[in-house]
Amino acid sequence: MKLEAIVQALPPEERALQFGCEHVEPLTCAFPRKRVVHAGLTGRPVPADQTQALWRRLMADAPANREPRSVYIHIPFCQTKCLYCDFFQNAASQAAEDRYIDCLVQELEDAADAPRLQGGPVQAVFIGGGTPTSLSPQNAKRLLQAIGRCLPLSNDYELTLEGRIHDLVPEKMEVWLANGVNRMSLGVQSFHTHIRRPLGRLDDRETVLKRLAALKAYQQCAVVVDLIYGLPEQDMKAWEEDLELLTAAAVDGMDLYQLNVFEESELNRQIRAGKLPAAASTARQAQMFAFAHEFLAKRSFNRLSICHWSRSSRERSLYNTLAKQGGEMFPFGCGAGGNIGGYAAMLHRLLPPYEQMIGAGQKPFMVLMEQSPLQPVVNLVVDQLERGFLALPSLTGADARLAELEWLYDLWAERGLVEYNGAMYRLTVAGQFWQVNLAQTTVECVEALLTGRTGLALQRIAAQDGAAAQHPGMRHTPNGHPSLAAAADGIPTAQRPPGHPQVQRA
Repeated sequence: MKLEAIVQALPPEERALQFGCEHVEPLTCAFPRKRVVHAGLTGRPVPADQTQALWRRLMADAPANREPRSVYIHIPFCQTKCLYCDFFQNAASQAAEDRYIDCLVQELEDAADAPRLQGGPVQAVFIGGGTPTSLSPQNAKRLLQAIGRCLPLSNDYELTLEGRIHDLVPEKMEVWLANGVNRMSLGVQSFHTHIRRPLGRLDDRETVLKRLAALKAYQQCAVVVDLIYGLPEQDMKAWEEDLELLTAAAVDGMDLYQLNVFEESELNRQIRAGKLPAAASTARQAQMFAFAHEFLAKRSFNRLSICHWSRSSRERSLYNTLAKQGGEMFPFGCGAGGNIGGYAAMLHRLLPPYEQMIGAGQKPFMVLMEQSPLQPVVNLVVDQLERGFLALPSLTGADARLAELEWLYDLWAERGLVEYNGAMYRLTVAGQFWQVNLAQTTVECVEALLTGRTGLALQRIAAQDGAAAQHPGMRHTPNGHPSLAAAADGIPTAQRPPGHPQVQRA
């Protein structure tokens, strides 16, 4: 099968979405829009009446190798709902939180002796949400102590607690740090008070900077913050000021994420109603990304991946790296996602069925999916492109038919998205901005070359550019549907841990 023939047979709209546009400025116009949140292929759902027995078999088998593994734990509560967030589940209440931590500890204890879990060390744990820092100090202590009892943590483990600036108070921070947390991932999004507060963020700029400094003063954890570019009211001047404040803040690393305006989000509804100004277009976001790329390259920051930077040796971004590599990830908690043994799981996102199934001694699946047989190649593609390159020999070594990808990457080189250095294709700044499109098209081409199946995944994630038209040849995946991303790295789109690239947190 020749990729060029496939491309030429496509309708023009579909060809542009999947392979890009000709004769355009690559940074802002290489594709009509971003089309997925995370690149991947769909898997096959396991019938519900087979999930429990299958999971028990998987957990009873010792791991086949000593590859690095991680754990994702979900806390499905938030004190407030941020307008841009598509992942809000439950408003926080103490009684509900107490019951939930009882169930979550029980879920951890139920798995503690499983050969699959105990058969090797766990290198990284991510506690995401929701807003895990909203837990009371007592419940945070209970959860962290259960993690220490139940999980075979490596001696150099990374344990990330995700949260918000508003919770950085001594009575909470001291509990976290005394019970094993060594990395904090905090959603700042913007330092500007007039940008933060209309979106649901509580603290002003001075409080944000003060509380970051207070956390850093303990000198017991990596302090990592998120910024989002393309927010309402955030012009290029405000974005530059955010980056300047970032360099002055007490942080060890940062994640810079593009704003995804989900069509059904409260943010999009308020923009359409005229209650908020429009978010930046994708083209404007591309310019903001390129500005940040140049800004950080001139300063003392090290690039870890497309969206992640560090400026001290404390920040490793280990969990995010392992997730992109597709390594085994054990899920715990209402709404958690993970993957083991070639199966991707998403646990129930509603508290009543989650609690009921834990009480019955069951793993609380919402869906369990058998990953694509091509998953090892998908993992390789996604991991490499996330680090800014594609080494074609690593793919042709797996299957010689993938040599056809050279035609695709030469096409993208002509269009300014990659550069070939004689050994590998390196993403240009434009290619880095459009990396998720490049990755999704690459894995779709892998599927076409190895199975003959063709298709185009398209999610409705760029409402800032207008609604995406339905095309009969496109595989549309509704927001929140677990299938598209579950095969990508085991974490369904609807509940990827917010430490994951490009997911925006409440």
